Amino acid sequence: MQQKYNPQVIERDAQKFWDDTQAFLAVESGDKPKYYCLSMFPYPSGKLHMGHVRNYTIGDVLTRYHRMKGYNVLQPMGWDAFGLPAENAAMANGVPPAKWTWDNIAYMRQQLKSLGFAIDWSRELATCSPDYYRWNQWLFLRLLEKGIAYKKTQVVNWDPVDQTVLANEQVIDGKGWRTGATVEKREIPGYYLAITQYADELLSALDTLPGWPERVKAMQANWIGKSYGVRFAFPYDLSAAASGGTHLPSPALIPGPSPRGRRAGDEGRGREVRTAACRGSPHPRPFSQREKGGRCFLSPSGREVRGEGRQGRGWGRNYRKR
Repeated sequence: MQQKYNPQVIERDAQKFWDDTQAFLAVESGDKPKYYCLSMFPYPSGKLHMGHVRNYTIGDVLTRYHRMKGYNVLQPMGWDAFGLPAENAAMANGVPPAKWTWDNIAYMRQQLKSLGFAIDWSRELATCSPDYYRWNQWLFLRLLEKGIAYKKTQVVNWDPVDQTVLANEQVIDGKGWRTGATVEKREIPGYYLAITQYADELLSALDTLPGWPERVKAMQANWIGKSYGVRFAFPYDLSAAASGGTHLPSPALIPGPSPRGRRAGDEGRGREVRTAACRGSPHPRPFSQREKGGRCFLSPSGREVRGEGRQGRGWGRNYRKR
């Protein structure tokens, strides 16, 4: 036995044996329990960094553990290689986007292989390949036909360097997460998915996920974004309003807490919400000119709302914002 670990020799011999025997090839078999370990696909920026090593080492430990426990394990690999960041990087380096991307994939593949991960490379894919994104296009057209995908104009976060739209999570202190450029607000048309149609189904399914941390479930619930509110009105005397008395505006929609997105300690506490009232006119004036009047309390459950205004008391009903 060698006294010192020589990775160049030992890893070369071990990986050659794994390749010759196809040790990590996933095959269909009905006599073993299945385990699918999918780690986040890397963006082919050119070289791996320690974040990649950490991420895929965790997945590899899980893969090898379950393989030793007798599972039929599949650990594939792919490349998140489609989109404007790849094109911008290619232009910055003066090479065609396809050459830039595929060269980076080849280099990073060799880096991953040198780490000895138990990856089934026969399952490798790249999202920039027509064989892959043709199915993205096919699925999008089906969603469009069913009305689940739709087009609308909306204010978005625009990164002026990457020349692309950013999600709210990708804006950090007003800067783009990748470029550090100041994010602009622009109103542009785009395609959206009507996930609110499935909000109830998605939220209820979160309670059926065993072993998921509550904080992760809360993040998913907040991402789904379903919210509750109340719609309420105060009775008033029309004759009094016509003669210059108090007039209350149309029923107001008061946003309430989402069922999962409450902060710790909210339970049992009411949230005071103030409404606005106009004087001397049956037509509401701009909000900044209205005199603040009635008051109501919204419980975190959103089940019951009671308000007291200048002309009496009114009971509200639940209102669900979709």
